[in-house]
Amino acid sequence: MSKRNVKSLICLTEESVETLYLLGKENLIKGVSCFVERPQEAKKLPVVTSFIKADIEKIKKINPDLVIGFSDIQKDIAKELISDGQDVYISNQRSIEEILDYIYQLSLLVDAKEKGLKLIARLEKIIFEASNESQKFNYKPRIYFEEWDEPMINAIKWISDIFEICGAVNIFKEKSQASMAKDRYIDSEDVIAKNPEMVFICWCGKKADLESVKARKGWDQIDAIQNNQIFELDPAVFLQPGPAVILDGINVILEKIQSFNVDKK
Repeated sequence: MSKRNVKSLICLTEESVETLYLLGKENLIKGVSCFVERPQEAKKLPVVTSFIKADIEKIKKINPDLVIGFSDIQKDIAKELISDGQDVYISNQRSIEEILDYIYQLSLLVDAKEKGLKLIARLEKIIFEASNESQKFNYKPRIYFEEWDEPMINAIKWISDIFEICGAVNIFKEKSQASMAKDRYIDSEDVIAKNPEMVFICWCGKKADLESVKARKGWDQIDAIQNNQIFELDPAVFLQPGPAVILDGINVILEKIQSFNVDKK
């Protein structure tokens, strides 16, 4: 992807906003998603979209040089904008490796290659140090991560990658490889059968209800529930495919797994 003269941007999702701030290019952002949380100052920017619906007329009035979005779920927004002559870049990163590549590609788009490389090196250092620390653990706990409750949706690949980096096992690792949410649906009975030792609840767009999760039929048989190893995670950190899950997510998971190992002794 070659460098271009981008002077204004619309960010349809959160990860591009945080990345642009980290690249020192926040001045380019002219519109954001209503779900933006990181950094806090980005919440003051004009809101032009939710995840699946955008104010096309508002975006057209802003007339940015580029609109940045994420995933096939935003294909209809992208199609409408493109039909109006707008330049659109939709990424589809699903793994930690792809997140790092996304940061590099975005840095090229906004003429910030050197800062992009420095940011990637910073993130790779966090990954390396966490992986080294996890080698000290004697035990790899079985983990279940829930992205949504009805239907129940298992972790996407970048979350599964984080568990591996931090010395744990995602009980639905194979399903996590799927890019489409519908291919990551799981049944309550499957969770019970796989008997996770730790459970992480991270619902997109709503607060987790841990008590209702514990009360699910048959879940009292699960080791994680019996030992109260069930935790809520911040979706603003874990459910966006950008720097947040590495900057602030890895240490959260690493500390939980470290504590689990201490308790196992």
